[in-house]
Amino acid sequence: MKLEEIKELDSKYGAKTFSRFPVAFTGGKNATLVDEAGKEYIDFGSGIAVNIFGVNDEEWKNAVVSQLNQIQHASNLYYIESQARLSKLLCERAGAKRVFFANSGAEANECAFKTARKYAFQKYGEGRARIISLKDSFHGRTLFTLTATGQDCFHQYFDPFVPEVTSAEASIKAIESAGDGKACAVVIECVQGESGVTALDKEFVKELEAYCKKNDILLICDEVQCGNGRTGKFFAYEHYGIKPDLVTTAKGIAGGLPLGACLFYEKTENVLCPGDHGSTFGGNPVACAGACNIVERLTKEFLLEVTGKAEYLRTKLSKIDGVKRVTGMGLMIGLETDKPPKEVATECLERGLLVLTAHTRVRLLPPLTITKTEMDEGLAILRGVLQK
Repeated sequence: MKLEEIKELDSKYGAKTFSRFPVAFTGGKNATLVDEAGKEYIDFGSGIAVNIFGVNDEEWKNAVVSQLNQIQHASNLYYIESQARLSKLLCERAGAKRVFFANSGAEANECAFKTARKYAFQKYGEGRARIISLKDSFHGRTLFTLTATGQDCFHQYFDPFVPEVTSAEASIKAIESAGDGKACAVVIECVQGESGVTALDKEFVKELEAYCKKNDILLICDEVQCGNGRTGKFFAYEHYGIKPDLVTTAKGIAGGLPLGACLFYEKTENVLCPGDHGSTFGGNPVACAGACNIVERLTKEFLLEVTGKAEYLRTKLSKIDGVKRVTGMGLMIGLETDKPPKEVATECLERGLLVLTAHTRVRLLPPLTITKTEMDEGLAILRGVLQK
């Protein structure tokens, strides 16, 4: 089907919720995509941190197809082998005790928020249900997670919001004031992606961990975008030397299939009981089979390669005229540029490079398997756009 035909169908029948770039992809290999007209593009976005092993990865495909040849879905009323294997892999890798599987990052965060409220209610009764997020955060599109998203631009039209959810500046004084003795949890992204790819200050994060432990407030790390090897560690919070009580993740965990996960640590491992939470598709056998392959391959050696690629890319980016600042961590990169981000993204697309935006910055989230050749080709296009 030609692009214009696809656009016509989407315009006529699709909900008007996305501002799409004029391209439709039909294939590719690793970090090189091909559109319906045969044009190639270097992918510096990986489907917003989802295709972390690029496209058409043979080993991942074999794992998925093998599961498809057995059974594509089973209810969570029954045991699921690939789900059980993934639970073990994640818990052993992250030092967690248990895991709940959902369909997305927003749903994983919903699970974490519900867990925090039940934890506090069982221990203290009513009056400690408040969840505190940080300004400039992003935690999802459901009403609960949208309320916790610390960006006013996402809140218009949708109030009234979930009560006892608020956002604060990244300081202990602001957190304490926002909690007012009623907080059950604080949720953070160690690297905030949607607001501009900004890594939190390490001293603040350590102070926050100590504050939460002292006051028996659960610390939730939202690793939906910054997890799964994106920063050179399995989870970004590892760079900060902290131990959260709940961790949520999604996006890249299944390599392109919809899957979210909420990991429970010592304080929270036994909070939820049968009937407290659930999901029809969460922990789907096929998605879990893909995720097992991803997690098994995110070895220490592989993550060292990710760190090396990140250093190479960041060094090259910092030397491009028109780049004022490079932010983020690992292969989660924000660029302050002379040109407006949307203009940069549009011009890059025309030349064969996919980049993302995050408010006032260009955002780069290339596949973790991107090659030096692909990086250099993408850098050449970006340099041409910014120096034009």
